[in-house]
Amino acid sequence: MAIYNLENAQLSICVDSFGAELKSLKKKASNMEYMWDAKPEYWKRTSPVLFPIVGSLNNGCYRYDGKVYPMSQHGFARDMEFSLLRQTEDELVFALHSNEETKEKYPFDFALELGYKLQENNLFVSWNVLNCDNKEMYFSIGGHPAFLCPMNAAGAQTECKLLFDATDKITSTIIGDGGTLLQRTKEIPLRDGMMDITENLFDEDALIIEHDQAHKVSLCDKEGQPYLTVRFDAPLFGIWSPARKNAPFICIEPWYGRCDKADFQGELSEREWGNQLAPSETFYAEYIVTI
Repeated sequence: MAIYNLENAQLSICVDSFGAELKSLKKKASNMEYMWDAKPEYWKRTSPVLFPIVGSLNNGCYRYDGKVYPMSQHGFARDMEFSLLRQTEDELVFALHSNEETKEKYPFDFALELGYKLQENNLFVSWNVLNCDNKEMYFSIGGHPAFLCPMNAAGAQTECKLLFDATDKITSTIIGDGGTLLQRTKEIPLRDGMMDITENLFDEDALIIEHDQAHKVSLCDKEGQPYLTVRFDAPLFGIWSPARKNAPFICIEPWYGRCDKADFQGELSEREWGNQLAPSETFYAEYIVTI
């Protein structure tokens, strides 16, 4: 494991090669930290990559080519050592390749590149997935960055707000006790795109917001002023903080994939919001964090 640093005139970041996980994002002028620091009493991670699945599998396993493969929530990439592929004055790129260990859980040859690029007051986080196999490859991928809320432990989280590039409401699907999706949904009203962060907002786990309802989410202070914005093209995303813990952070999570529905019994290729790559094809996506 090693920590890599990158900075420009406005921002600085630190990335751990274990999981290629972003551990720090600071505004240099104020030395203000924006990332959660992974205290285990709330959550031991800061910004894991979710690959080759997002969320939980029904009964903790999936089916592919006549076999059943167990896999834990969010896949294995977050718990593996990445190598530094390249470093420039404004970019860090890490790589993870399939091996005998991964193929016991996920029978595909792949290369995953995870990049961090600074541009003015923006951090670009990119995923590049290459199918190195001679067969179709099925996968999901997503981000799970945890941002401080409130900033600098100033005030209560319930004084902060979320701002979406949507207008009157957000519809969230609901996760059940087993980590899989229920049939039920809930509507959360917005006022000019603004959502209150209530004490019970995450009592039923993450908000899962599907079908391109929004592509821009901001954390706002008690005055309603955005202090951090996440932009993405992903068709769905999660908003999460640990249930009933009053944790001082909120995750804004762009996803290309999600957990199974509670009654799903299909093949890996049939998982909703999943992605498919032909041999030698590449999948690319990114999200942008703006301070």
